[in-house]
Amino acid sequence: MKKTVVSSGHAGKLFEQIYDYILDRIRRGEWKPHDKLPSIRSLATEFNVHRLTVFKAYQLLKENRIVEVKDKSGYYVRPDHSLPVDSLHNPIISAYVHESHLSEIHQVQAEYVLSKSLLDPNLLPNLYFSEYVKQVFDLYPKMLGTYFTVQGDQELRDALCRYFTDCHRFHLSADELLITCGSQEAMDLVARALVKPRDAVMLERPTYSTAIDIFRRQGAAIVPVEIHPYGYDLEQVEKLMQAYKPRLFYLNPTFQSPTGYIVPAEQRKRLVELAERYQCLLLEDDPYRDIYFGKEPPLPLFAYDTAGWVIYLRSFSKYIAPGLGIAIVACRSSIMNYLIKAKLLSDSGTPLVNQKIFLHYFFSERLQQHMEKLRIALAVRKDIVEQELSATDWQWNSPAGGFNLWVKLPETVEIERLLSTCIKQSITFVPGAICDPLKEYKSWIRLSYSYLNEQLLREGIQRLVKLADGSNAYRHPMLND
Repeated sequence: MKKTVVSSGHAGKLFEQIYDYILDRIRRGEWKPHDKLPSIRSLATEFNVHRLTVFKAYQLLKENRIVEVKDKSGYYVRPDHSLPVDSLHNPIISAYVHESHLSEIHQVQAEYVLSKSLLDPNLLPNLYFSEYVKQVFDLYPKMLGTYFTVQGDQELRDALCRYFTDCHRFHLSADELLITCGSQEAMDLVARALVKPRDAVMLERPTYSTAIDIFRRQGAAIVPVEIHPYGYDLEQVEKLMQAYKPRLFYLNPTFQSPTGYIVPAEQRKRLVELAERYQCLLLEDDPYRDIYFGKEPPLPLFAYDTAGWVIYLRSFSKYIAPGLGIAIVACRSSIMNYLIKAKLLSDSGTPLVNQKIFLHYFFSERLQQHMEKLRIALAVRKDIVEQELSATDWQWNSPAGGFNLWVKLPETVEIERLLSTCIKQSITFVPGAICDPLKEYKSWIRLSYSYLNEQLLREGIQRLVKLADGSNAYRHPMLND
């Protein structure tokens, strides 16, 4: 028999390597639900390890509900295991290509787009932006023929340091900033650089669905943390940190996606203290900070961090210039070195043209004046959605900022069927289940009020409500008696 070699120098233990080997073959479809797996004795011989090593791998697979044991028969692939089912036909490819549930919805062409947490392009000062692009090329005539650094343009990073110090009380240097092509790339870099398979990663529940996809693809063990209108139950957070010793906690404490909740300042300070005590990195995603409808939100968690346990992601893509795709990562140098290495494997840096345009556009007086108008326009659109929903028995907490409304429909409405019906009627929304690491929240949906103009937004919500009423009546005709 040909021996399968495991490396004693691998970052994981031997039983973890065997665990990965079995898991990979299940993902590839080589071992399907109900299939009997090799015996402990045969795998021990194949890997040239002690049988106890293989037993520990099988026990971990059993604990994670990937396999089951049948008395006097052996180990079998569970029919209800939680590994993603790939739709691609090539088993080699399907083992490594992971789905993005949110992007699948975004790819649907619809007239009433209530699924995209993006800004209506008509709300931006496009004419001014166009003129300013020309000025930037005049300022940097050799820009297109210039190589750019992987960490980002020095001039932009220096300007952002001053901005963060003035606005958020950050104390950092330009070397502690990394410019990325949007927050999704930043999140992916953090996951690839700092998270290895089976690391525990805490995620809010509900949360940004792409974060779930990114950390699952990395092989992380997801630990859900409930978020409420008042923030977190910090006793629960501490118990989870004690029990699971997580590598990091991904959180979106300001106008959280999808809920719109705000974590209060006192909890932010306490979270940083817990992170330091239990050595758990906090990955703070902050894409909506400037979109507030009343008072400004509390300072970011990064402002309270003195020991380097917070990584701050700030996207400017959603409401400044989506076409530029600019975001930043702020963290201490010990972590930054790993992120730069990870980015070098992706690209040689964020395009310099985008960075220079953003530099002069974002810090211009004209754009800063426009931000107040933008906040008013989005507040009006949020009010439109709430007015149209006011006659229903749907439930939600009115957000004080951001782009989204997190709405609970009656349990009599089947959300998946409603989405299917809506798509046929050119309406899209985000089902709550894909925002939940546990795939629950079956009665919740995320509605984004930022992308459509006021007329289309009103029409879209009216049609959605009508279709939901129809879905309700169809499933439970006795309720209409």
